[in-house]
Amino acid sequence: MIQNFNISNIKGISLEEKKLREESLRLFEKSGFPNKRIEEWKFTDLNKIITDNFKELSTNNLLPNINNIEKFKDFDHNFIVLIDGKLDSKNFKYEDEKFIKIENYKEDLIKNASTQNPLLNLNNALHEGGFFLEISSNYKVNKPLVIYNYFSNSIQNKIVNNKNLIVLNENSELKIVEFNLDSVKENYIQNNHTNIKISKNSTLKNYTVQGCKSNGFYYKFIKCLLNEKSNYEDYIFSSGLKFNRIEEDVDIIGEESNCTIQSALSLDVDSHQEIKTQINHLKPNCTSYQKIKNVLNKNCKGAFQGKIFVKDVAQKTDAYQLSKALILNESSEFNAKPELEIYADDVKCSHGSTSGSMNEDSIYYLMSRGITRKNAMELLIKAFLFEVADSIKDDEIKKFIEKNLDRQIYGY
Repeated sequence: MIQNFNISNIKGISLEEKKLREESLRLFEKSGFPNKRIEEWKFTDLNKIITDNFKELSTNNLLPNINNIEKFKDFDHNFIVLIDGKLDSKNFKYEDEKFIKIENYKEDLIKNASTQNPLLNLNNALHEGGFFLEISSNYKVNKPLVIYNYFSNSIQNKIVNNKNLIVLNENSELKIVEFNLDSVKENYIQNNHTNIKISKNSTLKNYTVQGCKSNGFYYKFIKCLLNEKSNYEDYIFSSGLKFNRIEEDVDIIGEESNCTIQSALSLDVDSHQEIKTQINHLKPNCTSYQKIKNVLNKNCKGAFQGKIFVKDVAQKTDAYQLSKALILNESSEFNAKPELEIYADDVKCSHGSTSGSMNEDSIYYLMSRGITRKNAMELLIKAFLFEVADSIKDDEIKKFIEKNLDRQIYGY
C-alpha cells in the first residue's frame, strides 16, 4: 500500500508546531498501523485490514462543495455540521448563545506529546479540522446538540484526522447526538481524538448513531476527565461501518462521580466492531456502569476489552461491567477481555462476559403463534438490543434511537 502522508500541505501552522507534527509522524512511521503484536490490539490486525482494503492512502486536503445537509425534523435540536471533519456551520437558536462557545479546534502544543498509540501519533501529526465546544458555568443547554458528521466523496481512499475538545464548566448540562452519515462510494478512514473535561456538578450525555450503511473505517479515541459530583453517560449505536473501533479512557478524579458506557450494536454482514474501555477510579465514593451488547451476522467480528482500575484511595467504589454477544452465524466471532485491577479493599466490583447463539426454544415459541422464523429472530434481536435504549431517560432521544435501532435490525 502506498502512503502519502504530507505535513507540508497543512496550512496555518507555526514552525514549532510543524516540528512536533514531524516527530509524531516519525513515531507513527516507525511502528506503522497496529497489529496483533500490540496487546491492546490482540484481536485485530489493523495493518492487514488497511493493506487489504487500500491500494493507496493519503490525507484529505480538499474542500468539498456541499450545499445542504438535511436536518432532523423529529425533534427540536441545536446543531453543528462537520464536513470531512471540518466545522462547517452551527445553530444554537434554542439557547442563550453567550453561554456557549463553539469554534474550530486549535492545537495545544503542550499536549502534543508522543504516545504509545500509533493512531494517536498519526492524529497528532496530521490532524486538521475538528471543533472546540465550551459550556459556561451554571448553564444547562435546553435542547440536544446534534453533531452532523458528514463525509463527502472527496475523501475516498483518504484518511481524515481530526481532534475535538468538549469542556463543561461547573454546574452545566449537555446532551449530544453524534450522527454519522456519508455519500462515499469507496473506502475511507476517520481517525478521531476527542478530549472531554467535565467539571464539578456537571453532566454530559452522549449518543453516537450511524445514519447509513458505510464504507468507512472508523477509529475514535476518547479521553474523559470527571471532576467531583459529575456524570458522564455514553451510548453507542454505531452499526453499519466496515470497521469501527472506539476506545474510551476515563479518569474519575473527583468524589461522588459516575461514568456509564452502554452499546447496542447490530453488525451487518462483513462488519468489524470493537469497543475498548479503561475506567480509572482515582477517588472514593464513585460509580461506573458498563453494558456492551452485540449481535453478529455472517462474517462479522466483534470485540470488547474493558478494564476497571481502582486506586488504593478509591474506597467505596461501585463498578459493574458486562458484555453480551448474540452470534447468528458460525462464520462470526466475538472476543472479550474483561479486567479488574483493584488496590482498595472496600469496593464492589464485578465483570462478566457471555456469548451464544439464538435460543431455539424462544424461536419455536414465537413460530407456534404464527410468526415466521425470520420475524421471530428479528423480534428476539430487538428485545436483546432495546434493553440499552430503555435506559435512556429523554423520551425524544429515546424514540429517535429506537427508530435507528430498527434500521439496524431490518436493514438500512
